[in-house]
Amino acid sequence: MSTPQQPAPEDAQRLLDLDGLVPEVPARLMAQIEFIAEIDRLKTVLRLSPLLADNRRENDAEHSWHMALMVLVLAEYANEPLDVERTLKLTLVHDLVEIYAGDTCLFDDVGRKDQAEREEAAARKLFALLPAGQEKAFHELWREFEERRTPEAKFAKAMDRLQPLLLNAGNGGGTWRAPGVDEARVRERTCVIDEGSTVLWDYTRKLLALSVRKGWL
Repeated sequence: MSTPQQPAPEDAQRLLDLDGLVPEVPARLMAQIEFIAEIDRLKTVLRLSPLLADNRRENDAEHSWHMALMVLVLAEYANEPLDVERTLKLTLVHDLVEIYAGDTCLFDDVGRKDQAEREEAAARKLFALLPAGQEKAFHELWREFEERRTPEAKFAKAMDRLQPLLLNAGNGGGTWRAPGVDEARVRERTCVIDEGSTVLWDYTRKLLALSVRKGWL
């Protein structure tokens, strides 16, 4: 499966170029505003997952928003007590690097080979727009999500895997229709849900079994 990628070019035009137009703005605030403008690009990064409510694919910003609401609704099923606020931060930051690295589909074995390197480079570039203290904090949040060592990161990753499963099941297959995708492969790529929530992993296994019976997978 080939993953559509829409990284911003190295020489991309600034999205909110107001230098010199707004007087007496502190440099720290200007850097923060530039970062906020730049992450608007996340809305243009398309994923393969189809929406439930419309006949189109979702974008990364919609995916991150959906995950954040899932955290609020499903936190009670986490394997360990959660700092919900930190978990929300992880969900909102985790895909920002795809502004430059593009979205890599879970079943894109070619794209996954250099995914870590592409996303690390993207993280350095994007978070460098922020003031030093915030640059470090955002980079650490992104890395925490990727490493899955904390209860918050494990649960956030579980939401990242569960969300597209729900979209695919609700669309009678969705991205599962791609060549080479079957129940065993989906299970292997989503079993990290169990690290964050055994309850939601049990639900996932039942959902996959239903999908097989229905011919969606």
